[in-house]
Amino acid sequence: MPTPRFGVLLVNLGTPDAPTPEAVRRYLGEFLWDKRVVDTPRPLWWLILHGVILRFRPRKVARAYQSVWMAEGSPLLVIGRRQQRSLAAALERRHGEAIPVELAMTYGKPSMEEAGLKLRDAGVERILVLPLYPQFSRSTTAAVFDRLARALSACPHLPELRFVRDYHDHPAYVQALAASIRDHWQAQGGERGKLMLSYHGIPQRYAEQGDPYPRHCETTSRLVAEALGLGDDEWQMTYQSRFGREEWLKPYTDETLKAWAREGGERVDIISPAFAADCLETLEELEEENRENFVQAGGKTYRYIPALNDRADHIDLLAQLVGQHTQGW
Repeated sequence: MPTPRFGVLLVNLGTPDAPTPEAVRRYLGEFLWDKRVVDTPRPLWWLILHGVILRFRPRKVARAYQSVWMAEGSPLLVIGRRQQRSLAAALERRHGEAIPVELAMTYGKPSMEEAGLKLRDAGVERILVLPLYPQFSRSTTAAVFDRLARALSACPHLPELRFVRDYHDHPAYVQALAASIRDHWQAQGGERGKLMLSYHGIPQRYAEQGDPYPRHCETTSRLVAEALGLGDDEWQMTYQSRFGREEWLKPYTDETLKAWAREGGERVDIISPAFAADCLETLEELEEENRENFVQAGGKTYRYIPALNDRADHIDLLAQLVGQHTQGW
């Protein structure tokens, strides 16, 4: 077989192997120990993580995973595999040859090492690393870079690497988001609620230290609103999934939904542009938990708009990113 011109490594955050407390404990132990995610001094954080969090949180998180687990496994992994297959097919059509595409997780399985070995076995000498995070953050995209470096530290033969840092303002990404929202509205017979664009939060301190994530989220939101022709009073961006006691980016999604409902807002359509694939934070936190927050505060109609997942326009965006970042290969 001919040697591939290059290969693609798709990377997402990670998932437990099963919706059980034991599997969740292993996953959270790896995820929350990363300094990119939690930068508390290690001795203190070790005591908090192992003495408190990993003793009590896994059971609660496992129940949440059980509510969204699919027949084939974790939603993030199942959808990630679909994206992997669809992107490989799209690249073969574009390039007229097979381009190996592998999926890896920063935490858990499939690991960087597993995916890397598959690319090496396919004869790949050049790898484009494509983290599935439209907006850059130290806690996500930078963590991918660190994890990849650790995986390669034991490799006797390094491949040539290129790295997609972000695509928060890519026209094809913005248009795919806008199209998914229009499709949702059309499926509702044209009925629209106020649009909330909810992003995974980070500690406010990270932004003050220079993390560009909030600027990227603001740009994405503005471009999507412009593409949809929305007025300022027809949409708002918020941040979800805060963890711990320190201040995170505001406004908070849950508190904003409650405020909207108390102020007489009856309908809301919510989407989370930070997620390339539906997962626990969208299927359980947004679609279930925050629906309850809105309805219990007096709201009536709450509709979650799915992540881009393996939509054709999303796969086309990923293929465009690959083409743009592999020029000369």
